Amino acid sequence: MKNFMCHHMLGPIQFGPNVNFIVGNNGSGKSAILHALTVGLGGKATVTNRGVSLKTFVKTGEVSADITINLRNRGPDAYKSDVYGDCISVEHQISCLGPRTCKLKSKSGKVISHKKEELTAILDHFNIQVDNPVSILNQEMSKQLLHSKSESDKYKFFMKATLLEQMKRDYTHIKQTKAVTQQQVERQEECLKDLKQEFLKKKERYENLSSFTEMKEVLENMKKKMAWSLVREKELLVQQLKEDIEKEENNDKHQKNLRLFQAKVTELEGRLQCVKSCIDNLREQQDSLSDDCHTLRIQLVFFRVLNKLKQSKQEQKLLQEKIDNAITSMSLNNDGETEYTKQQKKISSLKDQLAELENTCSQLNQEINSQHQGLFNKREEQDKLRLEERNLQQTYESKLRRKNRLLTTQSNDLKRFGANVPDLLNSISEAHAKGRFLKRPVGPIGACISLNDPTLAVAVECCLRNVMKTFCCDNYEDEAVLKELMSPYYPTGNRPDIIVCTFSDRLYNIQGRKAYHPEYQSLLDVITASSTVIINCLIDIRAIESVLIIKEKDKARRIMQHGESPQNCCEAFTAEGDQVYHNRYYTSEYGRHSYLGMNPETDISVLESELENQQAQLSRFQLQVTSVSDDISGMEKRLKTAIMILKKTVASVIQIKATITELQTAGEEHIGDISSLEEVANENRQKIEIEEQAVDEAKLELDKWRKKAEDMEAEYSSVRKRFDQLLEEREPLKHEQEKLEAECAKHKRNLKILENQLKAHEENIQAMKNDLTQREEELQEYVAKASEISPERQQVTASTKSIDRRITQLKEKIKVLESSHGDREKVVREYAEALALYRKKTNQVTDLRGFIDRLDNIMSDRKNRYKVMRRSLSVRCKLYFNNFIIKMNCCGAMIFDHINETLSISVGPTDREDEAVRDVRSLSGGERSFSTVCFMLSLWEITESPFRCLDEFDVYMDMQNRRISLDLLLDLSQRQHLRQFIFITPLTTSNLPKSSLIKVHQLQAPHILSESVDEDV
Repeated sequence: MKNFMCHHMLGPIQFGPNVNFIVGNNGSGKSAILHALTVGLGGKATVTNRGVSLKTFVKTGEVSADITINLRNRGPDAYKSDVYGDCISVEHQISCLGPRTCKLKSKSGKVISHKKEELTAILDHFNIQVDNPVSILNQEMSKQLLHSKSESDKYKFFMKATLLEQMKRDYTHIKQTKAVTQQQVERQEECLKDLKQEFLKKKERYENLSSFTEMKEVLENMKKKMAWSLVREKELLVQQLKEDIEKEENNDKHQKNLRLFQAKVTELEGRLQCVKSCIDNLREQQDSLSDDCHTLRIQLVFFRVLNKLKQSKQEQKLLQEKIDNAITSMSLNNDGETEYTKQQKKISSLKDQLAELENTCSQLNQEINSQHQGLFNKREEQDKLRLEERNLQQTYESKLRRKNRLLTTQSNDLKRFGANVPDLLNSISEAHAKGRFLKRPVGPIGACISLNDPTLAVAVECCLRNVMKTFCCDNYEDEAVLKELMSPYYPTGNRPDIIVCTFSDRLYNIQGRKAYHPEYQSLLDVITASSTVIINCLIDIRAIESVLIIKEKDKARRIMQHGESPQNCCEAFTAEGDQVYHNRYYTSEYGRHSYLGMNPETDISVLESELENQQAQLSRFQLQVTSVSDDISGMEKRLKTAIMILKKTVASVIQIKATITELQTAGEEHIGDISSLEEVANENRQKIEIEEQAVDEAKLELDKWRKKAEDMEAEYSSVRKRFDQLLEEREPLKHEQEKLEAECAKHKRNLKILENQLKAHEENIQAMKNDLTQREEELQEYVAKASEISPERQQVTASTKSIDRRITQLKEKIKVLESSHGDREKVVREYAEALALYRKKTNQVTDLRGFIDRLDNIMSDRKNRYKVMRRSLSVRCKLYFNNFIIKMNCCGAMIFDHINETLSISVGPTDREDEAVRDVRSLSGGERSFSTVCFMLSLWEITESPFRCLDEFDVYMDMQNRRISLDLLLDLSQRQHLRQFIFITPLTTSNLPKSSLIKVHQLQAPHILSESVDEDV
């Protein structure tokens, strides 16, 4: 100990394994050691009775005080021997400011922990209780024990020493915790009712999703059909393209024409070749004549040149005639126009007609598209009108049925709850008269309640809904009988609900649960019932005490949703039946009341006027539907007429295009013939000029040889005849050659045109094939997408437009249903969440109830065991006290009153039997000290602790009592040699027996007298 209390350095003190006496004068530090043990092992300052704060233990003028305690950690019960080793060192540093720090070290000096929890675990492991006077009894506690005049204080000391007080506090805490848990369970049960109502609402909405689910399934099927309908359209388009390609490939008109012209050209070329061969033969014969008549060569040259010139001129003449004929064919007609111009004007006129027809086709297409759109819009309008007409018809039929019900209720008000209710009530009365019911059922609930304010009928009916037709039974046997009575009247199973609740004449205690608002009433205040059974039943199934009625919508929203809701209010209803929660708002579907505050005659008159209005509306809708149907028929007829006109116009366009193509081809051929003839004529003119020069030269040569020619005139005549004959034979062949060449050139041009047409035809087929490939790829994509939507192919007969229209209608209907019921996934999720929450809360309440029941059983058993243990400890304490007090030649008595929690101790001499036993308070100081030692020894015998400390136990004893006390202490320590005992005394210990188990620690007296403090004060 360093700077602890008034000591600068105290220790170290090595305690022995069994008995330790600390001896010293006042101020030597005996009590300081005891206080250091208490504080160093985590005790509070108040336990030492030396102060309320730890800073009082720091020596005056010092900053901090240090305490080090070594705990032995050996044997099989050692605490974490692998971590701390054989010794656990607890070091505390107390600051003068108040706080303290703790270090837990191992035997090697390594810091293991700074946490107080670790120190607490060590103390619990070794069962060290520094705040228990059985373990450490300081001077103040000993004085209080000796001088206390209260028997309850002694009893408290006994309870604290034996830890019974701690057990009692634990049991009290458990009892309080149980009470809190019981209150929580009751609150949970109240919340469970609200959760059940919420769950039932969510369940009802979930069950109403069946039609919504069917519509979604139909929509999914329509989407699948739509996907395969698009596939079917693509397949039809691909099939049409394949047929067109096959048709074009099978169309061999161009190839036939090409082969025909190729045959003609081949034939003309053959004929031309024959003519050329004949001409060549004649030329050879002419050449042979020239060779035979060598002498006439010059003359013959002249005549040949001359004949050639004539021939050229004749050819020129023929060409000129052909040109003239061609020009004549293009000459002006009677109207002053050429055939070519006329042909061009005809082509221009046909093109104008073609443009006009194409414009007409475009207009017709636009008109058809607009008529298609108009027809689609009209059909949508017709569908909407029919839907509205059907809804109006259903409303009309519903009101008509309600009117009929009201007419029947004029004879009996109970019929408003069902036509069979009066007969059912008669059957119930008969069965009750026969004794079949233990208690007569009550119902329907709506017939048993009335309203204080008739304007709130819609709000009350919207809140109670189906409860209005419900019957109440006292027990399940009556419920079975009532079901049997209902079965003949409700054979389809749509019977009224039956609620089983115990009938009581006393109204439920709803204090603390009723909704409160200074301006508005709860539903419980609004209604009046003929029996408390009805009110209790409505409280059970609908919690009407927590529902507020607020007429105005705006005020209901402001009160429920802006700020905190009214006390104990879970929901509210408006006069129109709207349901308001703190975080949501539901609009009512009911427009008028059906059960409460009814006036049949007034309602019938109102319904009749509404039926007349709806009948008029229905008639107007029917007229509108008829008008729209007529418009659709007229639009369909106009659409068919426009389509027929479009088909005829398209046929005319095709015909005009063919005519224009033929005229353009003929004009090109005619122009080509004239051009070729003019080219040949120009060549012949040049040829004629050359031949005329040759004739002039031959004539000069002929004049030179004329004389010689005279002698050969006879021979020349025969040769000339033969030559002329050859010329005559050659001339028609020449004409035929020219004609054949012209025809061959014409046919070659036509052949080229046909080749170009055939090439264009083949290119068109290839383009169609490319388009087919693209369409097939698109078809595969559509098939893949459709397979993703629906793996199984759908058989579709309707058109894509009709399916699309049906999908649009279904989406609109589903949207309307979602707006009224909410999103389906949200409804399912909310239902699942409500179900899970309801089950969870139910299980929690059940578990808590079971826990409370088990806790009751355990606490009852523990309480019995506690009483047995308390009685056993008190009896043992009595026996040990009597045994120890006899050593002083006295007799004693300890009287425990566990009911009043008192302990009285009496001591008297054994040799004076006539003298009454005296109370401890009447004994001398030594006798009281000895009695205290005996009392402590008795407690030591019945309690467990690893070490025990007793401070100045012998202060007031005489030597005899001190010797007896020491003998008792040593005798006890010898019996409990495994425990450690620390006895503090200011007296001498020289009379102690010599033993290795006894160790005396002599403290030095203080050096400065002024610093000595009497620690007993």
